[in-house]
Amino acid sequence: MSVKSTFDSDVATTATLLKRKPKEWPIPAPLSDHGNATIIPIVNQKGGVGKTTTTINLGAALAELGRRVLLVDFDPQGALSVGLGVNAHELRLEETVYQVLMDPQSDIEKIILKTSVPGMDLLPANKELATAEVTLVNEMGRENFLKRTLESVKDYYDVILIDCQPTLGLLTLNALTAADGVIVPLQCEFFALRGFAQLQENLEKVRLNLNPNLKLIGILATMYDKKTLHSREVLERILEAFPESVFETVIAQTVRFPETTVAGEPITTYAGSSGGAASYRRLARELIAIGGTR
Repeated sequence: MSVKSTFDSDVATTATLLKRKPKEWPIPAPLSDHGNATIIPIVNQKGGVGKTTTTINLGAALAELGRRVLLVDFDPQGALSVGLGVNAHELRLEETVYQVLMDPQSDIEKIILKTSVPGMDLLPANKELATAEVTLVNEMGRENFLKRTLESVKDYYDVILIDCQPTLGLLTLNALTAADGVIVPLQCEFFALRGFAQLQENLEKVRLNLNPNLKLIGILATMYDKKTLHSREVLERILEAFPESVFETVIAQTVRFPETTVAGEPITTYAGSSGGAASYRRLARELIAIGGTR
């Protein structure tokens, strides 16, 4: 693990905004055993809020901490796959999550890909996944297909992060039904607050009807611009509205994140000493410290 992963001086935090001393999240102890993965969808009904960026970089930071991580691309746009250097649109159906979702007899281990990050694997997707949403409408138990799909690998991984599409369709419902808890990236702009209120209502419906154990692990403030009053005001509003639900770690804007998409690798390897890398490493330690995963 990079020594830089313990340096938080470049990381934005809610504590700084509130003029408090930021917490020092410890580096967690290595796991003596693996498995019984915590399943965490990264969810927001609004696009462009940092879901894919968070899935990739939080996953990479957790892998640096010795966790076995599986990233599931569950968006037909395939952005997660592209962000890890996989041209998923060139893959055949039998090489993507679509195959294991729709065919219980398929071998998921033959479809999971290794990434450039040791300990972090990828279940890729492409535009054909949109077909699954149409097909699932007529299936009995249609919200449980992803949960069934992941059962066979839960005992190998410690964390499974799911990059969801920006709608609450059947694919996202499948992710929420399979989930232990969710992380909601929330862009630091005014209209994001209104969208989260609707998302809260939908999460409660899922909890009541499909997954009573579903919990909100935390709201992650993203795309924070330290230089603008608007970003600070929105972050203050988020903290006022959800004082117990917001991660202390804040993800600030940086040109490095778009660059990593082109490079096809996480910021932790592309620009390991950057503030963006430090932010996601701190977030990984915070997630473990608050019990979001082990």
